[in-house]
Amino acid sequence: MKKMYRAIRPLLFMCPPESAHHAVLGLLDLQAKLFNKYPEWALQRPEHLGGLSFPNPVGLAAGFDNHAAHLPALFHMGFGFIEVGGITPKAQPGRLKPRLFRLQAEQSLLNRMGFCNLGVDHLVENLKKRPAGQIVGVNICKNTDTSLVDALQDYLYCFERVAPFCDYVTINISSPNMPGLRELQDSDYCRNLLKGLKKAQSAYADRADRYVPLWVKVAPDLNVEEIKVLADIFCTQKMDAVVATNTTINRANVSEQWRDQAGGISGRALNESADAVLAAFHSAIGEAIPLVGVGGIFSLADAKRKCAKGAKLLQLYTGLIYEGPGLVKDIVTGL
Repeated sequence: MKKMYRAIRPLLFMCPPESAHHAVLGLLDLQAKLFNKYPEWALQRPEHLGGLSFPNPVGLAAGFDNHAAHLPALFHMGFGFIEVGGITPKAQPGRLKPRLFRLQAEQSLLNRMGFCNLGVDHLVENLKKRPAGQIVGVNICKNTDTSLVDALQDYLYCFERVAPFCDYVTINISSPNMPGLRELQDSDYCRNLLKGLKKAQSAYADRADRYVPLWVKVAPDLNVEEIKVLADIFCTQKMDAVVATNTTINRANVSEQWRDQAGGISGRALNESADAVLAAFHSAIGEAIPLVGVGGIFSLADAKRKCAKGAKLLQLYTGLIYEGPGLVKDIVTGL
């Protein structure tokens, strides 16, 4: 698989990134129809976290399959779990194209997608057809035109819609691709938002006799004091996991041509800051809340480093673009 991907990658990289992304998803869908079997090697390292049993600790990060339209194909690659979204209550078109760029010298991506999605109701219809027995999470957010004061209502609407059809929900308060969203990491906004969502989680558990874990996704651009404040809030609210991290607005590790471009950067350029934030949260939280390591995972060595810094689970995205599907097997079998 690795040799095959390296052979076709130059052809894919000749296409605009969004076009190549959709083409790859189409090919994966076809492959899954022909060989629809979860690989045995993907069952070699089960992980238990927050009441969920993962066949292995390697997941797919949000953004790869916004609408849960390709789950059989993606699980066929051996992922232990898949996070879909980010999703908003209402459909929104996102920013104008081009809005996704390859930074090949840096082995990174720059995206300013702007949460383009068809809305949570469309996602739910796809989740109703999800593969049985596989773990699926949903990354939720507010609509662009919803004020920060009213943000909780958007998150609550998404949670109530997706909770019956997914295994966990990730609260996205850290994407740089929605104006002002990161302000939800400020202590007052964050405390009120998470308190409201935990209340909804408890009410749903009582009503449905089913607990849906709430994860929260943080930015890689937080300083030590901000991390301490957030860690205290997360522990007080008894969050089920912290996902570290989202994309970065830091341009220190990219060439000059990209420094004035809007959007968040993922991949190797994110590596150091994502690792630092992961380690800082582990230092602040310890084992009280599980950590999910994301950002700059391109190899087994990268995965082991994330685990050493406190990650219980891992998520891939940009490394998958550059290294191909074989990366999943390399990590799962090598850990």
